[in-house]
Amino acid sequence: MPVRFRSKLHEGAVATRGIDNCLFLYPKQEWEKLADKLVNLPLSQAKSRAFARLMLAGAFEVSADAQGRINIPDYLIKYANLKKKVVLAGLYNRVEIWDSAAWSRYKIKAEKDSEKIAESLGGLGV
Repeated sequence: MPVRFRSKLHEGAVATRGIDNCLFLYPKQEWEKLADKLVNLPLSQAKSRAFARLMLAGAFEVSADAQGRINIPDYLIKYANLKKKVVLAGLYNRVEIWDSAAWSRYKIKAEKDSEKIAESLGGLGV
């Protein structure tokens, strides 16, 4: 884990399945905020249940060793198809962990579609 991320993880962190086949790594305090929202989603809606399961069922508490390394369980490594080389993308309140090749493909597509993405977010006040 790069030094700039370590200070956010000193009280522990939670790794879980992310969207787009990456992993999300949240500082413990941020994870608790998100988990509270997830458990309060309406149980009567299938998409709410599915999203809560995706995020909560695979969540795993991690901590960094003295060199800033964290151990990620095999089922999360398999989910994100992580190989030897990974990318850590810092995104405000979380870090995303990507297989390097998957990150490259995602980044190219997102950059190519950036105008369409920006237009679609206009209604959200972004």
